Amino acid sequence: MQPGQVTFAGSGPGDPDLLTIKALKALQQADVILHDRLVSDAILQLAGPSASLQDVGKEGFGPQVTQQEICDRMVALAKSGLRVLRLKSGDPAIFARLDEELTACDIAGIDYHVIPGITAASAAVADIGQSLTQRGRNASVRFLTGHDMKGFADHDWAALARAGEVAAIYMGKKSARFIQGRLIMHGADRNTPVTVVENASRADQRVLETTLYTLPDDLADAGFNGPALTLFGLAPRASLAALTDLKLEHA
Repeated sequence: MQPGQVTFAGSGPGDPDLLTIKALKALQQADVILHDRLVSDAILQLAGPSASLQDVGKEGFGPQVTQQEICDRMVALAKSGLRVLRLKSGDPAIFARLDEELTACDIAGIDYHVIPGITAASAAVADIGQSLTQRGRNASVRFLTGHDMKGFADHDWAALARAGEVAAIYMGKKSARFIQGRLIMHGADRNTPVTVVENASRADQRVLETTLYTLPDDLADAGFNGPALTLFGLAPRASLAALTDLKLEHA
């Protein structure tokens, strides 16, 4: 990292073993680290001993540092000659407002570069033994965010409601009933599998296996309080294998 520069890096879903080597080097070289709320403590502990750690996180529908404040602080620190690491959870290019912060650097004439990270959807499907795409099932996958309700309302729900479709829904806990209603209204099978993974890849990870019809109630009963990724159209591989064995027994 060069002085007076901003590095944007993805910290991955939380497991420090999933941090890229390039992101690790940036952590160890940074003078100041502006990190999101969801960046795990285990990853922040890898920062250089003299680095200043500054939490600029946002909580959905809760306390947050404004985007303008983040951009202003980031630019000011870089202009003072510091090596600034803007550390985002997951991948910085997925629902992380990267474009707004890159624009702030462009306007201020600040040099920057971007280090990608493993996004939560990739970690979640790996943990349940699934894949986001499958030959003969779905040739595409949708990444949605439940935090942007206006964008949610405008989504092509009829296309997603078709059999075999898959979506990874970020920050979708509070909008679970809205998701259910939109999909069923557009013809989705109520028994479509849905898997919710809380704290994907971390030691306290929890997995909720449910269906579209029971999603809101099951999610409420689970009492998840960490970041959760909703996988629409996917069930854990172990459950599918058990179901196949059961069908063979009764064949």
